[in-house]
Amino acid sequence: MSRTAPSPLPTRTGTPRSRWLALTVLSAAMLMTILDGSIVTVAMPAIQRDLGFSPAGLSWTVNAYLIAFGGLLLLAGRLGDLIGRKVMFLAGNAVFTAASLLAGAASGPGMLIAARFAQGVGSAMASAVVLGILVTLFTEPGERAKAIGVFSFTGAAGASIGQVLGGVLTDVFSWNWIFFINLPIGLATIALAVRALPDDRGIGLAAGADVIGAVLVTSGLMLGIYTVVKIEQYGWLAAHTLGLGAVSLALLAAFAVRQATAATPLMPLRILRSRSVSGANLVQMLTLSAMFAFQILVALYMQKVLGYGALDTGLAMLPAAVAIGGVSLFVSARLNTRFGERAVLLAGLALLLGAMGWLTRVPVNADYVTDLLPVMLLIAGGGLVLPALTTLGMSGARADDAGLASGLFNTTQQVGMAVGVAVLSTLAASRTEGLLSAGADKAVALTGGYHLAFGIAAALLVAAFTVTLIVLRQPGSDTAPRNAAPADPAARQAV
Repeated sequence: MSRTAPSPLPTRTGTPRSRWLALTVLSAAMLMTILDGSIVTVAMPAIQRDLGFSPAGLSWTVNAYLIAFGGLLLLAGRLGDLIGRKVMFLAGNAVFTAASLLAGAASGPGMLIAARFAQGVGSAMASAVVLGILVTLFTEPGERAKAIGVFSFTGAAGASIGQVLGGVLTDVFSWNWIFFINLPIGLATIALAVRALPDDRGIGLAAGADVIGAVLVTSGLMLGIYTVVKIEQYGWLAAHTLGLGAVSLALLAAFAVRQATAATPLMPLRILRSRSVSGANLVQMLTLSAMFAFQILVALYMQKVLGYGALDTGLAMLPAAVAIGGVSLFVSARLNTRFGERAVLLAGLALLLGAMGWLTRVPVNADYVTDLLPVMLLIAGGGLVLPALTTLGMSGARADDAGLASGLFNTTQQVGMAVGVAVLSTLAASRTEGLLSAGADKAVALTGGYHLAFGIAAALLVAAFTVTLIVLRQPGSDTAPRNAAPADPAARQAV
């Protein structure tokens, strides 16, 4: 008995020009989301002063966004498959833009936190389906590699300019404009997306309207992310951490059981049978947990140990941003096409491992050119890792699961970063306190704490390298080829 699986989105739509216009729209939306994740940090002192935040309450300007964003990505990705990815993308951008207006106009802490939560909801709705749209638009390997390289460059650029832009807007205008700046970008993105993105009807809510599963996975992820971001405040072994962590794991376990038994699961477990999907998500989680050591701890090292100012730190880290962006935009696609994503991923991980290994030996009185500039250049491996992981992570998903695979990929990204923040910052702080108690100078103690974090980050990268060797394979060689999205919609036949 055979049936034709519905095609939620054509696998190749329009002319090359229309597809690249669509990529521009998707990249602009992702740039706005990434900027919003970092632009707020610079303006936090001004926000606290103007709105009267307590020190503990101020952290919720970041946490509210992260919890909503990370907790809803998986659900939003699947809903995109069911109701249409274009609809989900447009709705997400509309919610995000409206929430940005409310955030900029906030007159008190409660209003700003609620607006930041709504921004996270909108970001999750839009971001969860972006990769699903991208991989079904670009099916030819060379063209897809270029598109993913451009998309990854957008991510690198957004992460690099967020803090700089936040400082400029806050100093020249006011903190309100870090949110108001999203209004013209969001409205332009929506207007262009209506015309540039291909229409898709989705496979229908009846194919996966699992309300119980949706409640379990959303509550489990939100609670888990909340628990992780509060570890630094409560500690690893506190009743708060252990209790909420256990509840979060129980909810996610119940979700997995539900998906295995539900007639119309929200997340068909077949997607995890693909070595490419499961392996790439695990490697991404390990890699991004390790990369927190570079993104945050290196900046702290330069400011707290070397005495750099905020501007000096930004300029010192600029070569890393240029290297990552340049490699992802101009080099990664060619290497992926010639050598394959798995080989390129291994090379990129090796470069990142070299960077972390170098950081474990940085002295208290470091010279930028000899001690830090090599790290900034080695970190270019991230420009190889991210595009290769994106291709591998999406290659094992069926066409009607592309939104789910996209949401899953973004979810593990957020979880990896949250875990990296909790684990590495906590261990670095503990090591520093131990050295201070033993009588070490403050700079020596801080450096010792950072050395430990860099060493753990290197171990995480070794684990990512090992998983890549053992689990990941080239697209097309997956042991479950029925999970791959075929180039021809007519070929999607289930027996």
